[in-house]
Amino acid sequence: QVQLVESGGGLVQAGGSLRLSCAASGGTSRGYAMGWFRQAPGKEREFVAAATSWSGGSTYYGTSVKGRFTISVDNAENTVYLQMNNLKPEDTAVYSCAARIYRGYLPLRAVEYDYWGQGTQVIVSS
Repeated sequence: QVQLVESGGGLVQAGGSLRLSCAASGGTSRGYAMGWFRQAPGKEREFVAAATSWSGGSTYYGTSVKGRFTISVDNAENTVYLQMNNLKPEDTAVYSCAARIYRGYLPLRAVEYDYWGQGTQVIVSS
């Protein structure tokens, strides 16, 4: 059973930056696909970014964040990061980390992930 705990959310002005962390525990030695998703009030959950759980592996980004957000993995700390730069008010949402056993590709749909963190709130003021 994998446990995921997010941190790093908060209030930031438009144009600012935040770094979210997702600390993972309880997994096996197998590789995982790690994803970040977000959900704003009244909207559907949106894919943000995904990466393999080992450094130097594949990454993929949602269209709305590509070029502004960077996902990275620290194997020594069992932590996945989401560096968010040039934040916009429309980035305001609850951001959640997710994981599943890696099966040769990075899933973009939330339904394909088996493990979820509790989420962390990001608010971007204009």
